[in-house]
This record gives sequence, structure tokens and C-alpha cells, in this order.
Amino acid sequence: MAAQEGRREEDRAAPRELLGKPLAAEVTRGVRAALKGWDFAPHLVSVLASDDEASRVYVHSKARQAERLGVRFSVRDLGPKATQQALHAALRDLSEDPGVHGTVLELPLAPGLDADAALLCVAPRKDVEGLTPANLALIAAGREAEALLPPTPRSVRFLLRQVLGDDLRGVRVAVIGPGRTVGRPLTFMLNNRGVTVTLCNEHTRDLAGVLAPQDAVVVAVGHPGLLGPEHVHARHVVIDAGINVPEGGEGVVGDALPGLPVHAQTPVPGGVGPLTSALMYQNLVRAVRLQRGEAVE
Repeated sequence: MAAQEGRREEDRAAPRELLGKPLAAEVTRGVRAALKGWDFAPHLVSVLASDDEASRVYVHSKARQAERLGVRFSVRDLGPKATQQALHAALRDLSEDPGVHGTVLELPLAPGLDADAALLCVAPRKDVEGLTPANLALIAAGREAEALLPPTPRSVRFLLRQVLGDDLRGVRVAVIGPGRTVGRPLTFMLNNRGVTVTLCNEHTRDLAGVLAPQDAVVVAVGHPGLLGPEHVHARHVVIDAGINVPEGGEGVVGDALPGLPVHAQTPVPGGVGPLTSALMYQNLVRAVRLQRGEAVE
């Protein structure tokens, strides 16, 4: 009886705010240590081919972090009217340039542009976002040690371990949003750690019923307020990987409503984002080592 009362009290307690900044600081210390051993500043380039406001938020965040780390950062802005041919040419140029060590194709692209075709023009060993078919195939094959892993799914996995423990085998996680940048690679990355994954989308029927048996919910759709209190339970861990720019362009919000009645929840901003940025720069260090033919873990 006392144990049951304890659990009920825990369920009524305020949800834990699951912050990415402490983990990001730890990752960033490792990146700084690696950079200090080099006699050059690695060069990272973001390629924009849209007018998507969320993408520009990401680019500004990357630029600020690059300045703090001493990484050279450039933006190749092709604009929302870029042709597929111009996009391919820009990506091939960066892939072949020995002075460029990492390339990011910012998604989504402008309507009419084919991201799948464009990503084929990114050199896999410069793909610090881990989204080229070569890197995704390695992940799907369970060969993560040979790949550059997408930073946002890695961030999600890091944060889940903070609450659910390092051994995620047998944990049940629902992933809402089968997108290229988060949901699809995350599904394989969680499965590689023995997680039982349920993949949902914004059209899933009876979402509350589907989520009821889960231990954690990851939402990454790009639909503000998609996940509300009617969908969750007190034991849930909610990882919000959504980023949405409200009308007026002031700040960003996630896909989950803030302050859900759950065990733990990442805020937006301040949750997945800071850790994602740090892990991308960790990928840049790994990319440089791969390009040099050095052994990597």
C-alpha cells in the first residue's frame, strides 16, 4: 500500500524538465579538446535552398556555435528559386573541395526540389547531418560504428538514456513523425539498441490509444501543439524534436504543448536543440578524421 501511494505521489509530482544543455556542454568539451590538437580550423558549410524559417533558425544556431568553437562556418544560400541543377552543382563543388570538411543540406528544400537526388551529391564522409543514403544504409544495417549518425536522433537517444537508463533494451518508444531528418533514422537507431519502436504520424488514428502502453514518446512532425495532455500518461517521457516558428517570427515552439502531465519532458527551446548542435560538431571532428584516413571509434 505504501509503495502504491508513493507511485501515485510520483505521478502527481511536477514533470522533470529534461534539458539538453548539460549534455551539450560535456560533448562540446570533447570537441574543443579534439580541435586543439589540430593546426587548422575545419570548414563547415550550410546550403540553403528554401525560404523555410525553421531552417534559418538552425543555421543561425550553427553559426553561433562555430564561432565559439573556432570552426570556420559558411552559408551557401541558393534562395527559394534555385533549380535542381544549381543545387546539385553547389553540393558537388563542396564535396570535391578539399578546403571544406563538412556539408549540411538544410531541409526542407523549396517546393519542386528533390532532396533525395540532392543528397546523392553530398560526399558521405562530409555528411555531418548523417542523411546521405550511404550513412542511412549503414545505420539500417546496424553498422553505426562505420557511419556519421544524424545528430538529432542521437540527441533523442542521449536524452532518453538520461531518464530510462543506459540499457534501453525492451523499452517501448513511440516515434511520431517518419521524417528523413529525425523519425526514420531514429527508428533504426533505437532498434539497434533493442528498443521496441512504434512509428506513428500526424494522421495516426486513436493516437492516445497507441501511446498508452509506451514508456516514451518522441514527436518530430513540425506541427505545433500536436501532442497534448489528452495523449499522454504520467509515466511517459516526452522528447520534443519539433521546431516551429510562430507567426511573427518570435522564438520557436515544439510539437508538444509545454508542461504536459508526464514524468519528464524536453522544453523547446532548450531540450533537443543544444545537444543536437554539439553532436553535429562532434560529427565534424569524426568527418575530418575519416577524410584523413584516421582510425575512428
